[in-house]
Amino acid sequence: MISGSSLILFAAFSVSLCDDGHEMEEFLKREYSLSKPYQGIGVSGSSHWELMGDALVTTDYVRLTPDHQSKQGAVWSRIPCHLRDWELQVHFKVHGQGKKNLNGDGLAVWYTQERMQKGPVFGNRDFFTGLGVFVDTYPNEEKLLEAQRKRYTPRTQRIFPYVLAMVGNGSISYDHERDGRPTELGGCSAMVRNLKHDSFLFIRYVRRRLTIMLDIDGQQEWRDCLDVPGVRLPQGYYFGASAVTGDLSDNHDLISMKLYQLTVLRSKQEDEEQQEVLVPSVDNMELLRPLTDAEGMSSVTVFFSVLFSMLGVFLLLVVGLVLYGHWSESRRKRFY
Repeated sequence: MISGSSLILFAAFSVSLCDDGHEMEEFLKREYSLSKPYQGIGVSGSSHWELMGDALVTTDYVRLTPDHQSKQGAVWSRIPCHLRDWELQVHFKVHGQGKKNLNGDGLAVWYTQERMQKGPVFGNRDFFTGLGVFVDTYPNEEKLLEAQRKRYTPRTQRIFPYVLAMVGNGSISYDHERDGRPTELGGCSAMVRNLKHDSFLFIRYVRRRLTIMLDIDGQQEWRDCLDVPGVRLPQGYYFGASAVTGDLSDNHDLISMKLYQLTVLRSKQEDEEQQEVLVPSVDNMELLRPLTDAEGMSSVTVFFSVLFSMLGVFLLLVVGLVLYGHWSESRRKRFY
């Protein structure tokens, strides 16, 4: 476990080790960071950050959405990030009047090619290109199962709020009804609503490895959420954060986003082997393949699959019998 105090209260420069033991230097990049006093945000040309939708700035936070229905807001960096390895620390708060499972919908942290585009994915566009990390506070899949009288059973039970990551290449849709399960790289439960202490999200991308950790227990300690190797993210994308409410709502407050450049010591061979990434992808994962395993299929889907299979076999038998009858009749005539 990594100490939260050593990460949260970072200086502008430090030296540490990667997960694989490689030494790296860390530099706070202020041009990609958002923190108090939020000077000039939303004013054209006077800030590195831009507001969208229902987002507003106060002295203590950037409120992405208020605790009202049908709101969506975002804040986006105006400067594309050309860092090869980086680390993002997000300080946020989710709170509201709704009780358990009567709140929504959540917030997202983005590193994408597109920016400032409203949409259904936590206030951002669908079919995005890049990385999305979602703090999902409403279990759509659970409600869908209840509505369908449990026609299918999820592979694993997830407890909400839930943090998950997704890499999109511009042609992949986020599945709201399944809470992103078909395209999820990994995730973890995170009880982040109505906490009296601070909540922190840690996203590290180094040597094509995506690591996400959380500090939500008030113990100033990071706990693991997901660790995925072989994640390929192009340079030159934009950082942002967004949130959305529907019939249910919450206050989604962004307090800070601090980006650190990671300078990893690589061998000459490693530098030569690392080619420029043009399209986001994940090694050993078919991003374009929909989730159609038997466990994820509804009973209706299974029923019709079996039915059509049986009809196909029956049709083949009928055709076979007809052909056999014609062959027998032709053979009989040759003997008369």
